[in-house]
Amino acid sequence: MNQVSTHAVEPSRDDAGRLVIREHAQVVALALDPSTFSNATSRHLQVPNGLDGQGHAAWRERLDPFFAHDRMVQLEQSLRPVVEAVVADLVASGEFDAVADLGSIVAVRCMTSWLGWSTVHEADLVAWVADNRACSRSGNRLALRSNARRFDDLIAHEIAAHRAQGVCGGDSNADPTDDLLALTNPSGEPISDAEIVSILRNWTGGDLSSLALCVGVVVQWIVSNPDHQRYLRAASDAHLGAVIDEILRLDDPFVSNRRRVTGTTEVAGCPVQAGAEVVLHWRDANLDPRAFADPEVVDPEGHAAANLVYGIGAHVCPGRELATLQLRLVVRALLNAGSPTPGGQQSIREEAPVAGYRSVSVIIESHPVSQQPRQ
Repeated sequence: MNQVSTHAVEPSRDDAGRLVIREHAQVVALALDPSTFSNATSRHLQVPNGLDGQGHAAWRERLDPFFAHDRMVQLEQSLRPVVEAVVADLVASGEFDAVADLGSIVAVRCMTSWLGWSTVHEADLVAWVADNRACSRSGNRLALRSNARRFDDLIAHEIAAHRAQGVCGGDSNADPTDDLLALTNPSGEPISDAEIVSILRNWTGGDLSSLALCVGVVVQWIVSNPDHQRYLRAASDAHLGAVIDEILRLDDPFVSNRRRVTGTTEVAGCPVQAGAEVVLHWRDANLDPRAFADPEVVDPEGHAAANLVYGIGAHVCPGRELATLQLRLVVRALLNAGSPTPGGQQSIREEAPVAGYRSVSVIIESHPVSQQPRQ
């Protein structure tokens, strides 16, 4: 079984001098104390993830229904053919990269299908995903800001296009973008363009890059553990989702988040001044042997309660079920198409601060007769 080395969990300082919290219990404690460790770490508007307390709760009350379970069940019917078509084209082409050719394309097509966006921007969005990871790798803040503005321009274009169509939120033919445009903000006023752009950036910008990385991590595990493929084909949706969560815990592509300290305090025995930032290192916390008795063993049920892949507390990722749905559809499509095996190119890890894989070469071999999927 492919294993990942356990990381150190003692606190440390990053290159910016920020305290990095790695122990699972400490990460959880800080994440559950937004009054002391605030999510307001950016000077830019971030709705709702850059808010705390009642402001955050009021926005989540309005936005969480977009990710309600019944909506995701309905969405699966439209996303399944999207994913299956991508996989079918790649299988026919021979060897492919699970990150760039599969993950990025699936992320973009599923997102545009869900939100009702035009397919005319597909090439731009796929290029943006690759550029965004390159900017993150470089640490070049000017490049990151420029790439963020480029994405905001795409969002603004879609907002204008939806308004021009004149579909009212709540109509039978309305999509989530139409419904979002019809919202009021917590003050009871019509939602502003700045708020809409911030929300859609939160929903999509991070999802596009992270989903591609998640696909790479999950597919790498599957091709490295061929003995588990027959078992995964027969797994229920719920259990397959739990296995996917556990694979992501083992090799978490969501590395960390920042928190701003609201008042002078002490963290892990280290004094921290008001206004300073601390880093919650989800990836290392998810490999902490104090939280997971054997952190390198795959145990979907045993490790589920402590898994921090999607965060914890009030700021837990609202799109968790959507992400799991897309990943589950990818795994189903790959395993139904054949037996995923390593391609001719060695997999390449991402470079910090990005995690996961930059590329994962894959070939789909025909099923042995005994492993043909049920019809």
